[in-house]
Formats: sequence, C-alpha cells, structure tokens
Amino acid sequence: MRTKSCLAALSLVGVSCASLTAPSGGGSRAGSRPAGSGAPVLVSESSLGPLLVRKWRLSNGLEVILLPDGASTSVAFMTWFRVGSRHEDAAAGETGLAHLFEHLMFTQTTSATAPGEFDRHMEAAGANTNAMTYYDFTAYIDEVPPEALPIAVRMESDRMVNLALSDEQVATERDVVAEERLGAVEDSVDGTIDELLYGQSFKQHPYRHPVIGHMADIKAVTRDKATRFYRTFYAPNNAVVVAAGRFDADKLLEEIVRHYGDIPASELPKEETAPERAPATMVRKELTRPVPADRLALGFPGPALGASDRPAFEVLDEILTGGPSARLYRRLVSEAQIASSVDGGAASTRDPSLYTIWVQLRRGHTAEEAEAIIDEELRTLARTAVTDADLDKAKNRIETAFWRVLASSEGKASQLGEFDVVTGDYRRLFQRADEIRQVSADDVRRAADDYFSGARAVIVARPKTDTADKRRAPRPGRR
Repeated sequence: MRTKSCLAALSLVGVSCASLTAPSGGGSRAGSRPAGSGAPVLVSESSLGPLLVRKWRLSNGLEVILLPDGASTSVAFMTWFRVGSRHEDAAAGETGLAHLFEHLMFTQTTSATAPGEFDRHMEAAGANTNAMTYYDFTAYIDEVPPEALPIAVRMESDRMVNLALSDEQVATERDVVAEERLGAVEDSVDGTIDELLYGQSFKQHPYRHPVIGHMADIKAVTRDKATRFYRTFYAPNNAVVVAAGRFDADKLLEEIVRHYGDIPASELPKEETAPERAPATMVRKELTRPVPADRLALGFPGPALGASDRPAFEVLDEILTGGPSARLYRRLVSEAQIASSVDGGAASTRDPSLYTIWVQLRRGHTAEEAEAIIDEELRTLARTAVTDADLDKAKNRIETAFWRVLASSEGKASQLGEFDVVTGDYRRLFQRADEIRQVSADDVRRAADDYFSGARAVIVARPKTDTADKRRAPRPGRR
C-alpha cells in the first residue's frame, strides 16, 4: 500500500461462486470490432451472476475490463501494471524500483501546476486513492462517486505518461522508502523473518528479493534509473484498467479511448524467468530479537495462483489454519496452549512460491514443540483423507469469505484485476468456483503429500533475554 510495502497482497484469492457463461442475446462477440477507425476490440465477455463482464483491447495494447453494476453506489477504477519486484534488474542493484513508484506516481506530472495535484483533485471529488506493489504487479486504486469517474480517467491517464520525475521528487521519495524499510523490515521481527524465508528459499527466481527492495539499492536510486523504469513498464501495452460499479459501460469505454488511446506503447523486455520450486533443500536459521517468546515461521513449496492444484491447496490451507476450529489452531492454541496465534497462507503469485505457517509461542515453550505438532498434522493430512464434514466446512468458509469480498465495487475490481494479471485471464476467477466445489478428500491428501513431504525453510526468532536452557526446559505446567 502507499504507506507500506505490500508483502502480502490480496489475501482472498481463487474462490468464486459465479459461473462462466456467455451472455444471451445480441451484442459484440469476442474478437469483433465496433464501427470506427481504431475502435477497441472486444476480447472476451462472461457473467458474474446477473452482471456482465467485458474485456476490451485498445490499438496501443491497453486492456480494459468493465463490470457495470446498477445496484452499486460507487465506482472502483483500478489500473494494474504488469510490473512488480520480479521485473527489476537485481544484478544491476535495482531492487525496490517497482515499490518506489507507488510513491512517485502521487507526486507531480508535467501538466500539473504543483506537486500533490493528483491527491487534491481526487479528494475534492470525494474519491479515495491507494496503491499496492507485489512480486508480479503494481496496482493503483481509485474509489470514486459515479459523477467523478471522468476525473479519475483523466488523471490516471495523465500520470501513466506524464510523470515529472524531477531529481528532487526522486530523492524525497527514495528517502521515504528507506525509512519505510527500516520500520517494515529491519525494525520488524515479522518483516525480517519474511525476508529471510524468501531470500533463503529461492536460489534463482526473483521472488528471493524483497518487494520493498534492499536498502543499498533503495539509497542508490537515481533519476535516470527511475525514468528508464517508468518509460519501460508504465505503458498502455503493459496495463489493465478495471472498473466495477455504477457507470454506463459504453460511455466509460469512450472516455477511456479518448484519454488513453493516443498514449504510445512501450517496447517491453522479453522475460525469461524460469519457475523454481522452492525451497529445494532444508533451510534453518535462528535469530535473536526482542520477542516475548519464540516466533516460528515455516516455508513450504506452494502452487501458483493459476496452478491446477491450487483449488485443492486452498481447501487444505482452510483446514489447517482457517480460524479457531482449524487443525493447527486447535492443536497449538486451544489444546496444548503452547501458542497464542497461528496463521498460514499461500502467496498469490504467477509462478510457484511459498506456503507459510507462522506461530507465536507462549513464554516457556519453544519453536521445536510447535514444529513437532505441525509435522504430525501435516503427516496426517498426507496419509489420511479428511472427513466429509471437514471438507464441506472448509469449502463453505471459502465461499462465504469470497462473497464478502465481492460485496464491494473495489472487491470486484480487485479480484478481476488480480486474476487477469497473475493468471492471464480474469475468467479463471469464475472457473475457480466449480474447481473449489469439485475438490475431493483425496485431492487434499495428494496436495499435502506433494507439497509437505520434501524440503522446508524454518526461521525462528528467539527472545533476547532467554537462555538456551530455559527455552528447552520449560517448567512443568508453565503456559
């Protein structure tokens, strides 16, 4: 987000209860072109319940996904750029540039009379703005009243091509991000652990580098580096505009063509990143930090958002960590009472990434105790089919959480944009509904056996004040 690096982007992914259907009746079909020179091409269309979703492509490569909803009272207008930390040239010391642009995009364009004009105009129109960066994308979010939508279109198109990028602006935002890294990573136990998990698990893939960037690289950013990055990746042929909410689709499309249609495409570099299943070998590291008790993080291989076994993995994760009745919470927090919290989740990435489990131990208990219980539960999942009751409960919780997200215009736009950019097609969102419903107990067992039977990364933060003997020999009955 604008005030912190998005180390975990949208957390609810891959679970839709909508059906993928072509709308009945007339209208343009995919691949057809409305009358008029340079008119956008309709790429695809599908239904989200009673709502029609259409995707268009402009002649300069800009893709536009529109979901009009007459029942909504606002509009979410989002711009998704297919550029995240994975696209940076880490070998040249250029990590953190994607996240830096979260900040730079809110500074000043060459057409603005003063810095901060974007925020002032949007706030005056009653809009809320934000942004987020992840491994595979950077997204800019505008929530606007319907009558202010033309303002959002005009200002977003302006900063796509006319960002000022003065020496002063780059230096100022570079210093802001450096301070942000201090707070979010170097002075944060969880931030440090997260960076170690990914940095030690991946050996080749750019997911090993932190989204926020390494401190030395952040401090070395120059105006020339920023300008080169902007001119390469902030281009219409590297972007998807998504709108969901109360608007007239034909009028909005015309407005988008008018403001974006003449922006030139960029020559994008060819990406040759090979997927990496990580970790491939066992990784263990301990560090000492000011924590009340051991803090444990485990990293296992995890499937990409668009992988065929991702639905089974989503159900598996819900069974393990999905709330107070989940297996790990019940074992570690409720029954053994050795931990105060348990969290888990798979990264929403284009390539295979990590599935992480985080445990905060109680005083007098060790990470080793928690890891032994986790191992027991993972072995059970890999060897024994879950009950129908557990399977149904997990699916129902996933469905309920998803519809809660889709209750807002921003939720709809976020899910459509993420699936389109990360999996390559927003319609995968709708297909995931049936895939989740069709997950069987044996699918869950196979996923557990595949992903949990090999290597893992283990990072433990120990309290500064505890000795090794105290950590490993808790007093009887001490919680």
